[in-house]
Amino acid sequence: MKRITMADVAKAAGVSKSTVSQFLNKRYEHMGEETKEKIREAIERLGYHPNYIARSLKQKRTAMIGIIVANITHSFSTEISRAIEDFCHEHDMHAIVCNADDDPVKERKYIEMLRARQVDGLILFPTGGNLELYKQMEQERYPVVFVDRKISEVNIRTIVVNNKEATYQAVAHLIEKGHRDIAIITPPLTIYPRIERMNGYKQALNDYRIPIKQEYMISTEIQRMISELSRLFALPDKPTALVAGNDLSFFEVMKFLKENGLRVPNNVAVVVFDNIPFASFSEPTMTTIAQPAYAMGKKAAELLLQQIHHHEELPDSNLYTFPCTLMIRESSSRALI
Repeated sequence: MKRITMADVAKAAGVSKSTVSQFLNKRYEHMGEETKEKIREAIERLGYHPNYIARSLKQKRTAMIGIIVANITHSFSTEISRAIEDFCHEHDMHAIVCNADDDPVKERKYIEMLRARQVDGLILFPTGGNLELYKQMEQERYPVVFVDRKISEVNIRTIVVNNKEATYQAVAHLIEKGHRDIAIITPPLTIYPRIERMNGYKQALNDYRIPIKQEYMISTEIQRMISELSRLFALPDKPTALVAGNDLSFFEVMKFLKENGLRVPNNVAVVVFDNIPFASFSEPTMTTIAQPAYAMGKKAAELLLQQIHHHEELPDSNLYTFPCTLMIRESSSRALI
């Protein structure tokens, strides 16, 4: 079957090939409605499909970007990816989403694969394990934006939340409700947001003159959290409140509490740092530190497209910090008697 070309469309519409090219690239400045309708009708009738590979070679752009998510199972990551995709759709760009599983080896393979496919830029939730590769992209001035995680060794536009301040506020809230035995559980402290959240926890205890207990600070792999929680709640002085460092930690906490007949907030108050979709209608409703994920994703896409289209120089400050919101609900609102 003969491949339909741009020349075939031009002949059927009674216009020049360059006019069809302008139509396909949405350059309508000097094109009347009648001409646009003729071209549109010819494309539909002939079943023409533009050769995007040839077009990208000519324009030196593919109209595609890559999103490399650290862990796609986080609802936060999914919300951000959705916002990026929505923004790209509005600007005639396509997004390819990859999941690195917090694995630097996998992350490197995805970066190399996407660049080999000549995507116009990358939005990356960096694992932190490919510093030389990050530096290479910085030196090449390749369009890239980091999300959620700051890598201090490179000068790359980065979008984060106020992890330390938000956790401080949550712990202060628990203290003001009468809690003194407050524990925190997070995955290993290998990346920026987890470290900052732990720092916020410790700062709040220090400022309120509450002794920091090492046994109350759990930082471990998800699969070991249940056993660590068993150790924590076997202590003579059990915690009366618990901060879950992200959604996956929170799910392990709730699994442990249910298996051991512990109720929220009767036996322990709970605050979770993440966007939990069911937080406002669970039983009890859950106090969360909500992150503006959609706004962050939109900003990341906006910054990336600015680099792609305008090759802008980096500003003096390349860190964009979004505020979180402490959503106080039943899981932590009751005062400790």
